[in-house]
Amino acid sequence: MDCALCGSGTTEFSVIKKRAYHHCSNCDGISLHPTYFLSNDKERKRYETHNNDITDLGYQNFVSPIVNAIVKNYGENHQGLDFGSGSAPVITTMLRNLGYVIHTYDPFFDPNSKALHRTYDYIACCEVMEHFYHPNKEFKLLHSLLRENGSLYCKTYLYDTSIDFNSWWYKNDATHVFFYSKNTLNWIKDHYGFSEVIISKKLIIFRK
Repeated sequence: MDCALCGSGTTEFSVIKKRAYHHCSNCDGISLHPTYFLSNDKERKRYETHNNDITDLGYQNFVSPIVNAIVKNYGENHQGLDFGSGSAPVITTMLRNLGYVIHTYDPFFDPNSKALHRTYDYIACCEVMEHFYHPNKEFKLLHSLLRENGSLYCKTYLYDTSIDFNSWWYKNDATHVFFYSKNTLNWIKDHYGFSEVIISKKLIIFRK
């Protein structure tokens, strides 16, 4: 199979519970074979099992690295987008409570296509990029939605060779279909024309 991100050929990386994962030596991404993708209905039902409560302090703390970074770098006069906002858009709620102007888009819970026909100073993408069936299209879209000097704030768990993939808990969610390393993030930066990528344990920032 070809890599869903860069289009290069891949090699089989692991087969776990009859689910096949492939590795791309070009962008260093690991992808689930499309044969094992959930249907739209099953994917939505999986998301509906998430216990996401916008008033839950643990949930707010989990997204706080993105919220804090936005508050540090942008103000109420800037326009933002919560991309993949989910059934309980906690980032949006927290920022709106501070007076920020932020729009939402989610293919299952808020398919607001109008939000994809404007540009933004910043975009929040929290625990979303590992769900991309077509990351090549999604990152192209995200780059196009950012204004010049804008920022894309992402949160996902990165894979590296110190992790035993077969026992890695993060791959067990059936909706997690693409996994990134630091090399993958740098490939995204270079290929899509971001000026830089800043990678920390809790946050990934792409600058346009």
